[in-house]
Amino acid sequence: MKAAERMKIPRQEMPQRDAVERSSSFDEVNLGLQAHIAMREAQRCLGCKDAKCVQGCPVNIDIPAFIQRVADGDFKAAADVLYASNALPGITGRVCPQESQCECNCIRAKAKNNAPSAIGYLERFVADWARENHYHQNRTIPAPTGFKVAIVGSGPAGLTCAGELARRGHGVTIFEALHEPGGVLLYGIPEFRLPKAIVRKEVETLTQLGVQIVCNVIIGRTYLIDDLLGEENFDAVFIANGAGLPVFQGIAGENYKGVYSANEYLTRVNLMCAYDQQSATPVLRPKKAVVVGGGNVAMDSIRTARRLGADPATLVYRRSRDEMPARVEEVLHAQEEGIVFEMLTNPVEILGDDRGWVKAVRCQRMELGEADASGRRSPRPIAGSEFEIECDVFIEAIGTRANPLLTQTTPDLAVNARGNIIIDANNMTSKAGVFAGGDIVRGAATVILAMGDGKRTAASIDQWLRRDDKVK
Repeated sequence: MKAAERMKIPRQEMPQRDAVERSSSFDEVNLGLQAHIAMREAQRCLGCKDAKCVQGCPVNIDIPAFIQRVADGDFKAAADVLYASNALPGITGRVCPQESQCECNCIRAKAKNNAPSAIGYLERFVADWARENHYHQNRTIPAPTGFKVAIVGSGPAGLTCAGELARRGHGVTIFEALHEPGGVLLYGIPEFRLPKAIVRKEVETLTQLGVQIVCNVIIGRTYLIDDLLGEENFDAVFIANGAGLPVFQGIAGENYKGVYSANEYLTRVNLMCAYDQQSATPVLRPKKAVVVGGGNVAMDSIRTARRLGADPATLVYRRSRDEMPARVEEVLHAQEEGIVFEMLTNPVEILGDDRGWVKAVRCQRMELGEADASGRRSPRPIAGSEFEIECDVFIEAIGTRANPLLTQTTPDLAVNARGNIIIDANNMTSKAGVFAGGDIVRGAATVILAMGDGKRTAASIDQWLRRDDKVK
C-alpha cells in the first residue's frame, strides 16, 4: 500500500465501557482492539526509515517492525519483535504516555488534520494476543555466568532490569517489601486502568527466565545493602525501590479522620481490596470526595473515589487544565465519568466537625503568572477568593519523595538534597557494585522511564560484572 493511501486511513478508535456503567465498576475501561481493527490501524504506519517514534521510546522498541507484522497479520512475529525490547508490553501498552513520547514523534502527527499511529493501542493488542495465545518467545538463554545480582524492588525498573540480566545468563533475585511482586504497577495503578492479572502474567514471564522473587523483605531492615554484597554473596545490586513516601501540603486540618495520602488510599484499595467492606482494612466509602493534584495519581485517586460512591467527586488543581501533567486520555475518561474539575484552585485548610471528621475543604482561587522551573506558569492566589467544598474524604496527591530507610542504613551511598540516590553515567552509585534507577533516582516519574532506566542499568551491570578483574 502506498503512503498516500495509508495517509487516508483514519485513526481507529479504542472501544470503551459505557461511562455511566464504568463509573461504579473497577472493570477495565478500554476494551482493546479486535484483530481486523488492529491490522487496519497498523496499515496507517508509514514505515519510516528514520523512525522518530523509536527515538521517543525509552526502551527503544523497533516500532515500525512490530507494526508491519501486525499489518501482515503475523501476530507471533510482532510479539517476537516487541518482547525483544520490552519485557512488559501488556503494561506499557496500557499506561505508557505514548502521546508525549513515541506517538508525538510520528510523522503523521506533523500532517494537517491527521493523527499519529496508535502505537500504544497496537502494543497492547500484541501483548494481549501473546497472553491469550500462550505465546513463548523463542529465546536462547546463555549458559549461567556464575554472577548473582540482587534487585531491590519489583516495580517497572526492577522487573525490566531482572529480565535483561536473566537473558544475559546472570542469576537474579528480586527482593520485594510487600507480599506480592509488581510494585507501583500493582499497588498504585487501579484495576480499571491496569488489571492485576496483566501484571501477574508479565511477572510470570520473568520467573520462567529463572528470576527469583522474594517477598516480605525490606532492604534496610531485613537485610542491609552490605549484607547483600557480603554474606549473601551477590556480585552487584540494583536499587529500584521507587519513591513511595507521600508529600503533604502542610495545611491545617491534615490530622482529621478522612484525610488520606494518595499512596495509602490507592495501596489499600488496589493491593488490599479495601473497597470490600469485609476487608481487614476497608477504606471509607465517601459521599463527597475531594482530591488535590493534577497528575495521573490524582486522576487515579478521584476516579477510584467515584467508583466507591463519591458524588460529587471533585478534583482540585492549582493550575489550568493545559498545565495538568495527567495523560489526556485519563482526563477525558474522568470527565466522562462525571468527575468535577475545579481548576485554578488550591486548598488552604481542611475543616472538620466536633468529632474530628473531615467536613469540607477551604480553597482559594488562583491565577497564572510567569513560567517557573518546570516550564509551567506559576499559580498565585487571588485575594478574597476563598470558598468551601463539602467533603467527607480528602486525598492529597501532590507527589512523593524517596523513603530514607534504605539510604540512611547505607551511609556511603550518596544522595542529593531531596534524598534521591546520585548515580554516574553508567547508573552506578557512589558505592562500588551498587546501581540505581527509576523513581529513587529521578523522583516520581512514569513507568516507561523507569523501565528505560532498568534496561540501561542491566547493560551497565553486565559490563561491570564482566570486567577483566571480575571474571569468575
